Amino acid sequence: MGQVTLRGLDPELEKEVRKRARESRKSLNRVILDILQQATGLGKGKKGSPAESLKQLAGGWGEEEASHFLEAIRSCEQIDEEMWK
Repeated sequence: MGQVTLRGLDPELEKEVRKRARESRKSLNRVILDILQQATGLGKGKKGSPAESLKQLAGGWGEEEASHFLEAIRSCEQIDEEMWK
């Protein structure tokens, strides 16, 4: 598989690509490959990872939703020592 080096990226474009990578928890390389495949139509028919197919079926949380959920269940993580005596 070949390599390509990108030079002269517009700062706003780089910022958006980095944001997508962070939000999707993917590498910059994977995000750029996904964008290129989508733009060219050459990525169609390629099989994604099992995690991606499950995420499409069940949905997924972003960092904000996960943070809210973890905050909501924080009280459930406390152990009542008296209950275990």
